[in-house]
Amino acid sequence: MPATPLEKIRNIGIIAHIDAGKTTTSERILFYTGKEHKLGNVDEGTTALDWYPEEQQRGITIFSAATTCYWKEHRINLVDTPGHVDFTAEVERSLRVLDGAVGVFCGVGGVEPQSETVWRQADRYGVPRLAFVNKLDRPGASFPKVILQIRKVLRANAVALVWPIGEETGFRGVVDLIERRALSFSEDDSGQTVTAEDVPADLRDEVEVARSEMLEAVANVTPWMEEGFLEGRTFSNDEIRRAIREGTIGRRIVPVFGGSSLHNKGVQPLLDGILAYLPSPLDLPPIEGKHPETDRPLFRKPDPKEPFSALVFKIFTDEFGELVYMRIYSGCIESGEVAWNPRIGKRERITRLNLQHAQHREAVESAGPGEIVTVVGLKLTKTGDTLCDQKHPVVLGRMSFPEPVVSMAIEPKSSAEKDKLADVLLKMEKDDPTFVTRTDEETGQTIVSGMGELHLDIIKNKMKNTYKVDANVGEPRVAYRETILRAAGGEAEFVRKVPDGKGQYGHVTLTIEPDRRQSAVQVSNAAPEGTFPKQFWPAIEDGIRSSALTGAVAGYPMVYVKATVTGGSSHPTDAHEGAFNAAAGMAFQRAVSEAGGVVLEPIMKFDVIAPAENLGDVLDDLNRRRAEIQNVEHEEDRAKITGLTPIAEMFGYANALRSLTQGRGTSSLEPHDYRPVPEHVSKALFGT
Repeated sequence: MPATPLEKIRNIGIIAHIDAGKTTTSERILFYTGKEHKLGNVDEGTTALDWYPEEQQRGITIFSAATTCYWKEHRINLVDTPGHVDFTAEVERSLRVLDGAVGVFCGVGGVEPQSETVWRQADRYGVPRLAFVNKLDRPGASFPKVILQIRKVLRANAVALVWPIGEETGFRGVVDLIERRALSFSEDDSGQTVTAEDVPADLRDEVEVARSEMLEAVANVTPWMEEGFLEGRTFSNDEIRRAIREGTIGRRIVPVFGGSSLHNKGVQPLLDGILAYLPSPLDLPPIEGKHPETDRPLFRKPDPKEPFSALVFKIFTDEFGELVYMRIYSGCIESGEVAWNPRIGKRERITRLNLQHAQHREAVESAGPGEIVTVVGLKLTKTGDTLCDQKHPVVLGRMSFPEPVVSMAIEPKSSAEKDKLADVLLKMEKDDPTFVTRTDEETGQTIVSGMGELHLDIIKNKMKNTYKVDANVGEPRVAYRETILRAAGGEAEFVRKVPDGKGQYGHVTLTIEPDRRQSAVQVSNAAPEGTFPKQFWPAIEDGIRSSALTGAVAGYPMVYVKATVTGGSSHPTDAHEGAFNAAAGMAFQRAVSEAGGVVLEPIMKFDVIAPAENLGDVLDDLNRRRAEIQNVEHEEDRAKITGLTPIAEMFGYANALRSLTQGRGTSSLEPHDYRPVPEHVSKALFGT
C-alpha cells in the first residue's frame, strides 16, 4: 500500500434516510476509484459493502462497512452507514471518528425523517458535510426543491455547485457551476468516461443565475471575499474553490452535488468535491481528551511523532472471532505491539492490524494518524474505549447511545444450549451498544432489548445463522423504565464476620435526585477525601449501577437519576471491595424507596407520509394509538404527519398503514424520550 501524506487523506461517511441511495452511491465510488471492477447492485444482492447475507436478502444496510480507495492520488477511507433508525448506533459511532460526511438525499423524497436524524448526529459531532441529491432521473425529482428543503428543514446553508441538465426522465448530466462546463457521462462504459463541453444554449441563463447565487452565498460567509464581491470583483476559480473549502470545513456552508448513482451520472464530480472541500486530518483541531486519573485536558495532534492514541468505535464478532475497528488520532502502532487501555488499566496486545474492505481484510505491518484500521487480538476492550501509550495515557471522549425501547424474552430450546446462548448474547452485547440483556428477577427469564422490531429480528436471525444457536423468543414488548419523583438520601452498612478469618466491612451514604439531562444513571463521588480507599470506588459505582437495574415500582431499569456518594466509612483491616459494593447497592435502593417512583414508557417521534385521500383514516388511527399530532404538512397529492406516540401503540404499525393506504403510505419512528405511563394504562399493566 502506498504511503499517503496526511493532507491527502479523507475519512468520510455516507449518511442518509433508508432507500435514498447511500449504498448505490458508495458502490459507484468503489467502481470509479478502481476498488471494485464491476458495479454492485442492491436489488440483485451483489454489493460489496452490503456483504452480510441478511443485508443482501432485505436490500438494506444493517452494519456500517469500512473500505479504503484512491482517487487522484488521495486516499479515501469510506464508511457506508445504515439508513434505518433501528441501527442508529452504527451511524453514531461512525460519525464519532470521521472527519467529513456526504449526506445523500432522494431527488423525489428530499429531506426524509431519517435524513434529519443522521444530520443531527453529524451536527453533534461537528462533522463538515457535502450533500448529494440522488435519483434526479426519477419522475417528480427536483434539484432546487431538495436544496430548499435542506435549508428549511435542516437549517443548513446549502449551496449548489452543479446544476442539472434536463429534468426527471430527461436528466442527462450536470453543469459544473465553477468551471461553467457541461459534464456528460458515457453509457457504454458504465459512466466512467466524463466529457466536458460548453453549456447548452437553452440553459446558459439559468446556469448564470445559479452561479451568481453560489458566489453570493459563498461570499456571505467568507470575510476576505465579501468586500470584493460587493465591489463587483471577479474571482478566479481557484479562489472560489478555496472559499468553498474554508466555508465547508468551518461548517458555514454545505456544497450540493447531484446526479443518478444507479444510472452512473454525477458521481465523479462528487468524488472531486470530497477531495476539494472535505477536511484532511490536518485541517481539524487536535482531538481533545482527558488524563485518566486527574481529568486534566489533553490534546493529541495528527502527528506520527506524538504518543499513540486511538478510539475504538466498533466491534464485530463472527464465527471467525472478534474484529475491533479503531481510528488512530496520533502516533503509530505496529502489529504485535502492546497498547494501554486506561478504562481497565490493562495492556492489550495487537496481534494483527488490517485495512478493511467490507468483510475482507488486508494485513498491514503498521498504521499511523488519520487511519481507520481493524485489530485482532484484543480481549477486554469495548466500544468507546481509548487505546494509547502507557507512558502518556489519555482518555478520548466516549460515545453515548440511546436507550433500547423494545424487549423480548429469549430462552434456549434445550438445556444443553443454555451456556452457549449466554456466551453468544454476551458477544452480541459487546458488538452492539444498543443491544442489552438482563435477567428478570421474578421469572428468571433472559430479556433482550433493542431499538425496534427490525433490530430484534436481525439479532434473532444472527444468533441462528451466524452462531448456530436456535432459541425460543417471545413477542416484542415495550422496554419500560422507572425513575424517581423527588430527591432522597440513603445509607447502608455492610458487615460480615468470617469465622476464623478477617471480616468484611463497607459503609456508604448517598443522595439521589431526578435528572432529565441524560437518560443513563449518573454516578459521582463527592465524599470527603479519605472516606474510603480509592481502589474501592469502582466497586461502589458498580453497586449503584447494578442496583439501578431494578426499580422499586415494577422492577424495570432506572433512568434520569443522578446519584452522588456523599460519605461513608471504612475499617483499617476489614474494608472489603465486595462489602462496599453491597453497601452502595443497598443505600441506593433505600433512597429509591424514599424518593417514590413512577414507570416510564418510551415515546417515539413519528413521521407518516400518506396519500391526501387517506389522510382522515390515518389521523383517526393515530389518535386511537395515543398519538400527539404536532404537524400536518400538505405536499401536492400527499400529506406528511409528524408527532409523538408511545411505542406500545405502534407494534405492527407498518402493516396497518399499508392497509389504510393501499400500500402507498410510509412511516418512520425514532426514540424521543421517556414519559410517565398514564394512570389507567399503568393500572392495567402493573396494578399500580
